[in-house]
Amino acid sequence: MIEKLSDADWRKVTAAEKWTVGVTAHHLARAFEAVAGIITGIVSGKSPGNFTTGMLDGMNAQHAVEHASCTKAETIALFKKGVPAAAAVVRGLTDDQLAKSGTVFTDAPPMTAEQLINRGLIVHIDEHVGSIRKAVGHAAQIARFRGPVGRNPARAMRRVQMRGGARRQPARRTFCTLSRLSRAPTADGPLSSL
Repeated sequence: MIEKLSDADWRKVTAAEKWTVGVTAHHLARAFEAVAGIITGIVSGKSPGNFTTGMLDGMNAQHAVEHASCTKAETIALFKKGVPAAAAVVRGLTDDQLAKSGTVFTDAPPMTAEQLINRGLIVHIDEHVGSIRKAVGHAAQIARFRGPVGRNPARAMRRVQMRGGARRQPARRTFCTLSRLSRAPTADGPLSSL
């Protein structure tokens, strides 16, 4: 995905985030390790402390300023480091650990590790990759990294949960997203269709 972006694409501004494509990709790449760390904290009974959604928004805005001139090479390096780390954390979780809940944001309800994986990794990927794709004119293509739960893994997981289905299987299926991403980014890898 990233290697194929032109310099002009890298500088385009995304509609949702109002950041450049480069900053949006960099934001997504650096989030993998951070979210994996919070997941690890939840399953070990530790919370991030006094952390609010407003603080996260402020950190994201500061990141956009600080990394306005980020390069493809540094962003790729972040993906190569963060994705396998997040995938390893997710693959190593037991059903009991997936069900553990904790406070991620003090101004939001507690969430389970599984909910954080869904929102902090799966949906986060969908949102930002979709935004990048729209900015560079590839919105009509279906991203190859989406797993066997269909075009929208988050929606598929919610459907199964609403039907009262078993927790373990839908969550495990969504983890294939991380497994596939752990092979990215390469010119022919899962994100190459961007």
